[in-house]
Amino acid sequence: MKKITAPTMPEAMKKVRKELGSDAVILNSKVTYTGGFLGLFKTKQIEVVAGVDSADPVEQMSAAAIEKPLFKAPDVKGDLKLENEIKELKQMVHALSVNQSGYQDFPVSIRTMLKNLHEQDFKESWVLETGRMLHAKWENQSDKHDIPTWTKEHIQSSLKQLAHEGIDASKKYISLIGPTGVGKTTTIAKLAAKLVMEDKKKIGFITSDTYRIGAIEQLRTYAELLDVPVEVIYNREDFKTAADRFRDYDHVLIDTAGRNYREVQYVEDLMNTIDFNVEMQTFLVLSMTSKFKEMKAIFDRFNDMQIDGLIFTKCDESITVGPAFHMMVESKIGTAYLTNGQAVPEDIQEGSLKQVNDMIVKGVKS
Repeated sequence: MKKITAPTMPEAMKKVRKELGSDAVILNSKVTYTGGFLGLFKTKQIEVVAGVDSADPVEQMSAAAIEKPLFKAPDVKGDLKLENEIKELKQMVHALSVNQSGYQDFPVSIRTMLKNLHEQDFKESWVLETGRMLHAKWENQSDKHDIPTWTKEHIQSSLKQLAHEGIDASKKYISLIGPTGVGKTTTIAKLAAKLVMEDKKKIGFITSDTYRIGAIEQLRTYAELLDVPVEVIYNREDFKTAADRFRDYDHVLIDTAGRNYREVQYVEDLMNTIDFNVEMQTFLVLSMTSKFKEMKAIFDRFNDMQIDGLIFTKCDESITVGPAFHMMVESKIGTAYLTNGQAVPEDIQEGSLKQVNDMIVKGVKS
């Protein structure tokens, strides 16, 4: 590392390249003032702190990045522009440090895979654990290019202990719970369509979603298309009445209200309205676009209820798969269904180890 001063940023960059080479990285820069008399006539200087990594830069950067300097400085005209340059430099250094942090001890091919996992929002501790596993195989086996296969097997080994399956035919009541905006009503319509059209089941709808504008009308529209009855409930007595009406039906699909999951009262109201002690299979609906912390907070809020499976919606809108992977592994609950669009009933797939594993692996390769 070296501190260099110059009248302008371009001149400072020339000195950096001359003294430290083209592989130097700018770590910090600031404006300083020297000389002057009684606080007047001071000379403005640019002070730059630069350094060269002791590791091989060829392994850490692409060829294009090496050919060009990390920072192309425009002419400095005013302190505001200089502050923007400094901000961009700090962001660049931070991004480089994040992408390389903890990975520099692994071979380049493994490092590339770990970077893919990092970008897919897998937990950093799990990424490093995976790196150690891959490195051990890499050292002990002759095929050094089989890292994607080893990674796929590692992911599958974490998921295969979980039950990935859809509706249990022995359960009469099927409830979908979760926060607002995750697509519970559309998902329940897809499930109903598959049960009616493919399995020839006699089903009914119960909805407690009386809070969201148009929710009941939306479900009734689907019900009319499928020729399925709907019961709207407001309390436990309404639920008992609806259950009695549907006593001769194969399945009853229950659409619950989507409200702010942070409200403890919401879950309590839900449990007071619906009798979850009957032959009930309950699926927690989560959006694939959510971060892991959000998924975990939602799961914790509903954890007092018996959750039999997870449904991940908006799979086509998400650019990361790590949060869903960790949600399954940490909750020890498998995936019942995956949805990837608004079409009813096409855009839904029943969960299976292969289906879930392929989704995760495809995300890592993207």
